Amino acid sequence: MKILFITSSFFLLIILIFTTGYFNPEFKSAFEADQQCHFEMSSLISEMPELGCDHDIETRQWILFNPGTSNQPAEVVKRYRY
Repeated sequence: MKILFITSSFFLLIILIFTTGYFNPEFKSAFEADQQCHFEMSSLISEMPELGCDHDIETRQWILFNPGTSNQPAEVVKRYRY
């Protein structure tokens, strides 16, 4: 019984750590996320000239993306959660 309690407590702790890490935003505001997205876009523009930044209000993040060609979906390069 004691082993079952320790094992379940361990798994609960791991789930709690991963959940906290996932929902903890990288930036404190949309402005900071916007600035970082545009900064990285300007630094990567020589490698990928088509890059763009877009704000997703529903998920509270800025997205750095490569639009790709007309017959393929855009590729997300990085997400900036706030």
